This record gives sequence, structure tokens and C-alpha cells, in this order.
Amino acid sequence: MRPTGPWRTGENSGDRGRVDAIYHSDALYSAVTHAMQSLGHLDEWLDATARNAAGPAVRFGSLFPFAGPLRMAPPPRNVWPPAAPSRLFLEGATLVPLEVIFDGLDDDSRWMIDGPTGCLLPLGAAPPFAVAVRGAAAVDRLTGQTVPHRTACLEFAPDAGWWGLVEIDNPSWEPRVRGALRLLADSGFGGERSLGWGRATDLDLSDAGLLFGDTSTADSWWLLSLYSPHDLDRVDWPSGRFTTIDRGGWVENSKKKHVRMIGEGSVLSAPVLRGRAVDVAPEGFRHPAWRAGYAVAVPAPTAGNSGARA
Repeated sequence: MRPTGPWRTGENSGDRGRVDAIYHSDALYSAVTHAMQSLGHLDEWLDATARNAAGPAVRFGSLFPFAGPLRMAPPPRNVWPPAAPSRLFLEGATLVPLEVIFDGLDDDSRWMIDGPTGCLLPLGAAPPFAVAVRGAAAVDRLTGQTVPHRTACLEFAPDAGWWGLVEIDNPSWEPRVRGALRLLADSGFGGERSLGWGRATDLDLSDAGLLFGDTSTADSWWLLSLYSPHDLDRVDWPSGRFTTIDRGGWVENSKKKHVRMIGEGSVLSAPVLRGRAVDVAPEGFRHPAWRAGYAVAVPAPTAGNSGARA
């Protein structure tokens, strides 16, 4: 997707002056769920995903920035930063092009780390986005008093935007998922949609097989979504390299329950990663509020090996 204006991807602390460079998979699932409600598919959608004991028919990975042909992603923690000496402070690169993740950093003099965004980029290249802070004011219609505030957002370069993975196990859902994403691209993702933020054009869905090859079998997985372990997932936690992230938020002016999830870029050993949806509705709330923790993962690359790519 190519954004047509600012995007507000809320930072986990809730601070309006900060913004996240990743549109997390649980937020994407929530946005699509609201779109499915608008399209009249809500009950079917929940039966196929959050309420489906056999596993969801559709899984969403998180959205990451791209710039021209370069797709960025949180690098797999088992191979990043590389062991070889480098003039770059590679620990500071939080978003790395797939070609570097798969093929290695053969000549670090050709690359630089953009400090404000954390992107590893070809030397002299512009970053895919910039962080901006925009001012506004809330106006009391009765008294005329104003309350100024400032909100951080992402402003994308002309040849940049978001990319991510969607796994659709039931082909009947593909046209409805496309329709929901197109509706959201027109109406907005994320915060400040009433200001026209979060909109996009050139929504393009294509087969990811050329990027990752055969992802049907592996025993070590690189997460490209947030993940909440299912009771049946047999994860070898001591051998994993992972981070955790606490997710909260609001539903109809009530605080959701917090849940700790495994972050994107983590690498876990397991026969398969399934994940689950967690009901985070406040106590006594009138309906469930599902936070999707379904795993979208590809075989983890290994040091000196191109890994997942065919």
C-alpha cells in the first residue's frame, strides 16, 4: 500500500508524541474486523477466525515499510547483528532490507543506518518515512475554549509505503479480505482517521512465494507478526531468540486487558507455530474484544545461509 497522507500507528505507551514504525498485526486484524462489520460479514468473519477452534482461515502479518524495491523487516534475532566486524553500529538497525537478511552484508561501505527511523539503507538513499509532529486543537462548542495538542505521525516518501504478509487458508475469503482492505485504504487505518490520516492507494496483493519460497516445513521460525502462544504449540523456549511486547488499548472508552505477546523479528523453534486470539475485553463488557496473536512466520535464515528464499 502507498499512503496518500500521514499515518498514525499508535506507540505502545499511548504517548501521542510518539509513533511506531510498524503497523502491528493485531491492529490490522482489528481494522479488518471493523471493515467486515461494515460489509455485513462480521459473524461469518469471527466464526472463521477468532471463534474458530481449528485455527483461523486468515492470518495477518504486521505491516513494515518499503522504499522503492527494498522491503524492510525486523531482522531475525538469531542472525542479527552479524558476527563479522563492521564499521556500522548494526545493533541500531531495527528495520533491514530482505536482501541483506537473506544474502548478508557483504560490503558495509555501501550501506548506512538512518538514525531517526532505524532503517538500514543503501548509502545516500532516502528513508521510506519521516516522523513528524503535527499540532491541532480540540474546541469546546459550548464555551469556545480550545485545548491544543500535538500528535506524532509517519510521513512517507513518494516511492514508499507498507508491505506485509496475509495467509489465506480458505480461498472463499480472499475476495472479502481484498474488499475489506480496499475499504480501509479509502477510509483509513490507525488513528486520526477523521483528519484523513491512514489512507492509501495502489493496494496490491500478490503471491509471496518468490520472496520466501516453500514455507510449509521448518523447525525454526522467523516471526513477521505478533504472536500469542496456543496451548498446543510446542515451542522450545530456551533455544529461542525473542522479545516480548505488552499490548493494551481501549474499547468504547474502556481499557482493554493487557496481554504480553512475542514481537516481530523473534526466532522460535517449534514443529509449527499456531497462535491464538485472546479476549481482552474489560470485566463485564457486553461482548468479547479479540486481540489476534496468530503466528505469521517463515523459516528462519541461518548465518551464512540464504535461509528461507528459494
